[in-house]
Amino acid sequence: MPRTDLTIPTPDGDAPASLHTPDGAGPWPGVLFYSDAGGPRPAIHDMAEHLASLGYAVLLPDVYHRHGDWAPFDFATAFSDDDERARLMGMVGSLEPGLVAIDAEAWVSALLDRPEVTGPRIGVTGYCMGGVMSLRTAGTQPERVAAAAAFHPGNPATEDTTSVHRLADRMRATVYVAGAEDDRSFPDEQKKRLDEALHDAGVGYTLETYPAAHGFAVPDAPSYDDAAAQRHWAALQNLFAGAL
Repeated sequence: MPRTDLTIPTPDGDAPASLHTPDGAGPWPGVLFYSDAGGPRPAIHDMAEHLASLGYAVLLPDVYHRHGDWAPFDFATAFSDDDERARLMGMVGSLEPGLVAIDAEAWVSALLDRPEVTGPRIGVTGYCMGGVMSLRTAGTQPERVAAAAAFHPGNPATEDTTSVHRLADRMRATVYVAGAEDDRSFPDEQKKRLDEALHDAGVGYTLETYPAAHGFAVPDAPSYDDAAAQRHWAALQNLFAGAL
């Protein structure tokens, strides 16, 4: 699949990104792809490329652009190495909701401005923390997001005043959320809270729980589950085919 490396201007400086497109002539529906906590890396680029092969122009931004030229994480050891875990969690913690919303506007605008992309609305997908970013993008860019997916999202419905489930009444997208049975960051009480928020807001949504562990969709995650990953691809294709 063709890949174009981009630089996207944001209010806090330029951000690296890559655009993955199908072979052949476009334009195609646009999809914004949010990585998990490990950020863009070969496994994530492979996922964006696979999504592009299904018929989409896929934008993969570096959500950690404020950290400059940061060293990539080895996801096999990122959580078992104390120093790397501290570095990773520090970078994750820096992505406070206001900054995510600011960047979301930049990502969506950049994607819709590309000649490879049809408009006026896009799809969004994300994994772990990226799943929460996907939902936040749907809530802060409601007129430009037609479909939003979140796979094994991390803490999407806490009691915090900035929790993303509180944006449900602003969402105009069709939403798909897939949690994992084994996932401390998306326990049953949060599933219930998210379910109620989406239902009460009148959002068209599907909320499922896969028989897998957190991280099931990402190939270099220690908890990767091939059956769950294939199920996720089928669900994503069905979501975007119906909405874009």
